[in-house]
Amino acid sequence: MSNFHPGELDAIARHVHTPFYAYSADMIRARIAGLQNAFRGLDIRICYAVKANPNLAILQLMAGHGVGADIVSLGEMQRSLKAGIAADRIVFSGVGKTAEEIDAALAAGVWRFNVESADELQLLQHVAQARGASARAAVRINPDVDARTHAKISTGKAEDKFGVSIDEARRWFSRGASLNHVRLDGLHAHIGSQILDLEPFRMALQRVEAFRRELVEAGHAIASVDIGGGLGVVYRPGIDRPIDIADYAALVRETFAGFQGTLALEPGRYLVGEAGVLVTRAIRVKHGTDRHFLVVDAAMNDLLRPSLYDAWHEIVPLHGRAEAEVAYDVVGPVCETGDTFAQGRTMARCEAGDLLMIGGAGAYGASMGSTYNSRPLPAEVLLDDGRYAIVRRRQTLAEMMAGEQLAQAWHET
Repeated sequence: MSNFHPGELDAIARHVHTPFYAYSADMIRARIAGLQNAFRGLDIRICYAVKANPNLAILQLMAGHGVGADIVSLGEMQRSLKAGIAADRIVFSGVGKTAEEIDAALAAGVWRFNVESADELQLLQHVAQARGASARAAVRINPDVDARTHAKISTGKAEDKFGVSIDEARRWFSRGASLNHVRLDGLHAHIGSQILDLEPFRMALQRVEAFRRELVEAGHAIASVDIGGGLGVVYRPGIDRPIDIADYAALVRETFAGFQGTLALEPGRYLVGEAGVLVTRAIRVKHGTDRHFLVVDAAMNDLLRPSLYDAWHEIVPLHGRAEAEVAYDVVGPVCETGDTFAQGRTMARCEAGDLLMIGGAGAYGASMGSTYNSRPLPAEVLLDDGRYAIVRRRQTLAEMMAGEQLAQAWHET
């Protein structure tokens, strides 16, 4: 979080008010450049996983550096296109694509569809045929590899809902001739998120490459292999040890040394996770029987990860005072016991009005936000070279209720 300076955040807080998200353009650029350099010389497309942080300004940064998009909804496609990401650099993933979404993606000209089920493959054929189009597709295989990450963000085991077995994928390719409006010429695998160990990647990629060679020997042309994302980041300084990107790139180069097609990579958290913080202000300190509660104005609807995943985020007071350390339960105002950012977290003593910075909030922070307890969505700002821009203004109460109305125009069922 070295790119975020307390004085800078304090100045922004006086104008934007808390809570708000702040993102560092410099940190995102550095991550993009690091990936591009690690894979230099390979035919590779970096497709940012939009779900991690779909803010238009973040997507515009990606577009400006030649990064494409990995999308899972029509809304994410529209955001990507609006931000300047070319359709032919967009890959459409996800288990629940609808006919409407597939048709819109075909009309836009997305690069390819990562297909997750036999039913979806038939729907893609049907929609493409009705449009008179040809869809390029990759089968998402489930390599049955334990990513050794949190159960709720593991996606590559046999019991997970994503992808199909290699046996089923083999049958798809053997019947490929019947798909006259789908060009099934790609493979895709993504085993999970926040992975800090290279070995699960090694196992998964080797299984994908072995299957690719089998398909080629059987006469099937494979033009692309999408190796997914999942690279972990530092949430707990001194404890989390991310994979060295050079080691990961070396593994990819070694594994796919005999592949002449295009490789695709879908980083999300890796590009933006450490580049964002949530800035919040202490409302009060509440002294319980045996606990000290630091009540802040951010809540689980602003940053859901601690409540949903028991995720650890660094929390740093920004007051700059020399204070004795106190163990706090850092909690928000939402009426849920789960509205807790940390329990027993030791930090410099705080008082009402102090600013705090919650780190590692650039990914799956604002993107998972809600208006639970009728709390408007917070502002987001982008910092770049000593200046900042508001890239999403704070939602007003009127805007939050804009789509609702009193029951007065009734219709017969």
